[in-house]
Amino acid sequence: VTNEAWRGTGRSRAVVGCSARMRQPVSPVEVNMDGRFAHFLFVVVDGKGMRVDLGSLIEQVVNGLGFELVDVELSPKGRLLRVFIDIERGITVDDCATVSNQLTRVFEVENVDYDRLEVSSPGLDRPIKKAADFERFAGQEIQLRTSLPVGNQRNFVGVLQGMRDGAVVLVTDKGELQIPFDDVEKARLVPKF
Repeated sequence: VTNEAWRGTGRSRAVVGCSARMRQPVSPVEVNMDGRFAHFLFVVVDGKGMRVDLGSLIEQVVNGLGFELVDVELSPKGRLLRVFIDIERGITVDDCATVSNQLTRVFEVENVDYDRLEVSSPGLDRPIKKAADFERFAGQEIQLRTSLPVGNQRNFVGVLQGMRDGAVVLVTDKGELQIPFDDVEKARLVPKF
């Protein structure tokens, strides 16, 4: 879809790969972010003063289409919205377009104001955020950062062994570590080439 196809509608839209750009004629929103990962906790106040839990809204749409919501990123001014999706078979450009089109429609109905929406796969260095992810990717190498130092160290690289008693089990060159799930600030898969 090109901008020329949308002329005369009062909106501009360009789809390139898995990204969509759309400007909506609604009043500005107030965005509050809170929480450790802040990826499912965006709260938007629309032009009518109603609160919309953006993370839950996106998760409901993505899950309804049969995909897994991996992460949501919101730019500091709330104008760029990035949505990362996954599915067992892998993500295609058509999958991204499907999710982008559906989210665009839902955001219009819910009066969510944004400038640009980007939908993509999480990539080879996929973030690991949920406890279920730590189980799912057991046996793979990850990079992990803790919120508090563990033995004077916050950054670790090792083979993920899964979860045990609410802790992430990681085998490093120094041996096995058990890091409480609540102390994990960030974790990503290490891609193998």
